[in-house]
Amino acid sequence: MLRFERDRGYAWVIVATLALTETVSWGILYYGFAVFLVPMEREFGWSRASLTGAFSLALLVSGIAAPLVGRLLDRIGPRLPMTFGSFAATLLLLAWSRVTHLPAFYAVWAGLGLAMALVLYEPAFTTLAKWFAQRRRQAITALTLVGGLASVIFTPLNSWLIERFGWRSALVILAAALATTTVLPHALLLRPPPTEPAQRAPAAAGEARAALRTLTFWSLTTALTLAALVTVTVNVHLLPYLLGHGYSPAFAATVTGLVGLMQIPGRVLVAPLGRWVPDPILTTAVFLAQGSALLVLLFAGQQQAGVLAFVTLFGMANGMITIVRAARPAELFGSAAYGAIAGTMTVPVTLARAAAPLGAGALYTLLGRYEPVWWGLLALGALSAGAAAVAEAKARHPLRLARSTEP
Repeated sequence: MLRFERDRGYAWVIVATLALTETVSWGILYYGFAVFLVPMEREFGWSRASLTGAFSLALLVSGIAAPLVGRLLDRIGPRLPMTFGSFAATLLLLAWSRVTHLPAFYAVWAGLGLAMALVLYEPAFTTLAKWFAQRRRQAITALTLVGGLASVIFTPLNSWLIERFGWRSALVILAAALATTTVLPHALLLRPPPTEPAQRAPAAAGEARAALRTLTFWSLTTALTLAALVTVTVNVHLLPYLLGHGYSPAFAATVTGLVGLMQIPGRVLVAPLGRWVPDPILTTAVFLAQGSALLVLLFAGQQQAGVLAFVTLFGMANGMITIVRAARPAELFGSAAYGAIAGTMTVPVTLARAAAPLGAGALYTLLGRYEPVWWGLLALGALSAGAAAVAEAKARHPLRLARSTEP
């Protein structure tokens, strides 16, 4: 029987496969939604709130399904779940292209929420956490560096397809692209990690139960949830804030886009920093940096340089948090139950992402300005850093069960 080794050889084929499929999946399933809003509004006359509600529903379904998907990945590996998710997403894109009524649109996006739970970063991170041990952060960094280009590639591509062929035909073309570049690679190239299922299943069950009884788990989950609130609120509301303070639309749009771009150098820096800075300090520092960046924005005033400094620090901190979110659960609890552990963490994080834009918008409507919102986010950033510090402090005596089952 062919044997695979962790950290080398076929493990990097897994990285390359997921780098391709994640980029395409994020570009079509996640970033594609916004591009289709305007043409659907024009054709049907549905309100923006009605349309975006379907996407919020998809995020909620994805978050609720995450623990079950994680347990499934722990038991049978990534090939069947991710192949099924990509195939289902392909069929649902075709169904979307035929939608004529709002309830059908919501049904399609409820299904796409489940598909996203099966194919986006969480299952990919689970796969890499099990395939890698010593070089786990490098593998995750490589994946997210390529995946981070999804919006850059697919936002203009999706727009061009809609302009050239119309939104319905564009969805059919994207469905074909999704089938070719995700279903087939998932089915042909993904492999279970190099741990026998008979050994993996009992270890995973015990490890997951042990992890969920620790303060480390709940503190890290709190840190990630608060960080998600901060990230999504800034991503949605930074542009209108800058416009309200007299910045030009071109500048506001450019710097808002730079938040995502600056995640790339942040992700690149995690691995070298990890060689010089102890993991507990680095984990706490990245959460602290995210919240502290808002001080730069609050005192930037009308200075473009101050806004650019904020975008640089905030974007890099977000990129580092992505790596920490993917790697730290495996480092603290072992990889056997990574899917179940990370999936459970994903539930409150996803709920925070769904609630953040609405909550911040309500506060702005009530208060009439964004400064109190930013101060509130600054406080949440400090709390997330504190929660991360508690998680790391309680992890000084790691779970014997987790360590004993780590291959």
